[in-house]
Amino acid sequence: MSSDAKKAGPHRPWREYLEAITMAIIMAVMLKYFVLEAYQIPSGSMQPTLMGNDETGIKDRILVDKLSFHFRDPERFEVVVFKYPLDRSKNFIKRVCGMPGEQMKISYGDLWTRTDASDEWQVLRRPRPVQQEVWKRLDLDDARYERWKPDGGARTWTVDGRATVLARGDGSVRLPSDGGSVLDNYRDGYPGTMALALSRARGYSGSHPVGDLRLECDVRALPGCAKVVIELQEGNRRYRFELPGPATSPGGPAPRIRASEVGGGSKPLALEVDAASPWQLTPDETISIAVQNMDDRLTLEIDGDIALELDIPAATDQTSSFVLRCEGEGADFTDVELFRDIHYLDDNVRTSEFDIPPGHYVMLGDNTQDSSDSRDWSFVRYRWPGEGSEGAIVRGNLRGNNENPTEVSGGPEGTRVFLRDEWGELHTFSARGASKEQAEPAPLVSRALITGRAVAVFWPFVPSLNVWRVQWIR
Repeated sequence: MSSDAKKAGPHRPWREYLEAITMAIIMAVMLKYFVLEAYQIPSGSMQPTLMGNDETGIKDRILVDKLSFHFRDPERFEVVVFKYPLDRSKNFIKRVCGMPGEQMKISYGDLWTRTDASDEWQVLRRPRPVQQEVWKRLDLDDARYERWKPDGGARTWTVDGRATVLARGDGSVRLPSDGGSVLDNYRDGYPGTMALALSRARGYSGSHPVGDLRLECDVRALPGCAKVVIELQEGNRRYRFELPGPATSPGGPAPRIRASEVGGGSKPLALEVDAASPWQLTPDETISIAVQNMDDRLTLEIDGDIALELDIPAATDQTSSFVLRCEGEGADFTDVELFRDIHYLDDNVRTSEFDIPPGHYVMLGDNTQDSSDSRDWSFVRYRWPGEGSEGAIVRGNLRGNNENPTEVSGGPEGTRVFLRDEWGELHTFSARGASKEQAEPAPLVSRALITGRAVAVFWPFVPSLNVWRVQWIR
């Protein structure tokens, strides 16, 4: 050995382990706070996009990207995590709907926007990936949707529940079967058989008609079929999606969307659009069809591709239903699925408006019947002479049913108030000598409070309810 060679230091495995563990902890902390974090969804406020339900125990686990928003601002309709502005000790997750520097309103179940009062309101149309995320499948156990109701001309039709209709000859069938409208039932939109496990006792379920609908099915036309029509009805309007049958002349009619009005006023609705080239159903060949009315746009899809679209003016009457029609020999409608849109609505009024300053956003839950969001956020405000206030106003999240603030009567000082403020700190003081100020609406979330973007659901699996929750979040 060379005399210049240095003697090797003592081997200390405990030091190597300690260094490895320390680096692992540092990396985990860095990932959690700056790159990626996992969350559990505690409630149903974002159903059907995200599931959180105590009755079934199904609570989505999601991954949140915390890096992107260091380099860019949130975009409209992204699902984001943010510090709850009325109690910053809590994280909330909602969909970005209102953007900085605009005015937004909720009217007849839809979202509308404009730059300022000098502009006309424009309906907010959601991108196609978001549309696919938010459609709510109608409750499988609702008797109104269990079976199509034939009209007088459909005596030779065979109806097997709502999923299969074998049309033979001219006629039509309708849903809901009771002649009423599609409503915003609370149990709509749950995956698998999860809806069947939920209680029916919801006082706010099924209170409002929903005009935005979607129908998907497979269609097999018989050789003598002249026309297949799928119709969405909204108030006194009729939205007809017409498909020429095999019995029409080759090179003749093309698929068509028609929007008309029954018993209209001085300017009845009369709009239509035809496909650019002739097309007809092939006899005894099954194709997939989907039709929808969403955000005042009618869409016809054939085998998953958009074939036609037609924009329509807003409808004030949201009473709605589905109709299947057939002319000629007949056709088979199979694997029929029915959906409704989110119905954005304030609990007490039909319209809510937001004036959004720069650097702020309006957040809404996809399940508007069970979501604490910008529609109803308000500060409760108190001042009292003692510690924590010293006469200055202290604000906290206003929650009903004595949740916040909580008042407890009795004791030598009389009623005591327990108030959790906007920073999450709990205050207690005597109601005697305290002043309760007027509540302050607080619908906005500042940019600084938005911490991440929800990107994927990776759990749970519940085979007993046919629920498999692995998907991207759109």
